[in-house]
Amino acid sequence: MNEIRQIALAALQETSWDAKAAWIARADPSVPIELEADLIGDGSLVAHIPGRPALSFVPPAGLLSRSVHTQEGRAVLIHALAHIEFNAINLALDVVWRFSGMPEKFYRDWMGVAREEAEHYRLLSEHLADLGYCYGDFPAHDGLWEMAERTQDDVLARLALVPRTLEARGLDASPAVRHKLASGGDRRGAEIVDLILREEIGHVAIGNYWYRWLCAQRSVDPVAHYAELALTYRAPKLKGPFNVQARMAAGFEPEEIEALQRQ
Repeated sequence: MNEIRQIALAALQETSWDAKAAWIARADPSVPIELEADLIGDGSLVAHIPGRPALSFVPPAGLLSRSVHTQEGRAVLIHALAHIEFNAINLALDVVWRFSGMPEKFYRDWMGVAREEAEHYRLLSEHLADLGYCYGDFPAHDGLWEMAERTQDDVLARLALVPRTLEARGLDASPAVRHKLASGGDRRGAEIVDLILREEIGHVAIGNYWYRWLCAQRSVDPVAHYAELALTYRAPKLKGPFNVQARMAAGFEPEEIEALQRQ
């Protein structure tokens, strides 16, 4: 198994970060890509997607809320961030193996995202351990992966509603999360959030690039078509405040940001 999309599938099915990271490391620039290969036909390949540790899932309203002025409260918040990053690894891997026929750069871009998301998770997991906890110790919600499942049949919908919507929401939330950790005395946690924000801008930019590329291929208007996709796939309506500076750096057009603010 040495083709990059098969490597992504193998990594996606692994439940541990160590195993995922080992597979991801194998997908270096020398690994070939079969652009047209259909990997979805064999149901046995997709029996364990997404691979992740045993978790207790609850609705968003059921998530724990603790003061960041306690060690447990800081751990709950770091755990939530670790869950987002573990999901982000799987989401990047999924878009590589699931959608055939895209340009080679598409697959190289998203494997690069998977590598950086794995590093984000490593940093958070180690910090969580320093606080006396590990990933899986607290409940989580599954909104990110639920949207991935809804958009599994259309790469354009996936790019519109995962990197450009749910993951871009992280750009908006990061300043408040960083402030909360810093105010609770968690300097290391705040430093990790700063690093993640810088690199997540690049990840959302990749989503924007390929979303617009596909819109051009299909001759649809990016802004109008986004509104249609958000309605069709029941995307959550995003509420401010929006991190306009980060969104602009990630490639959102002023027209798109104005549409967000109007809604």
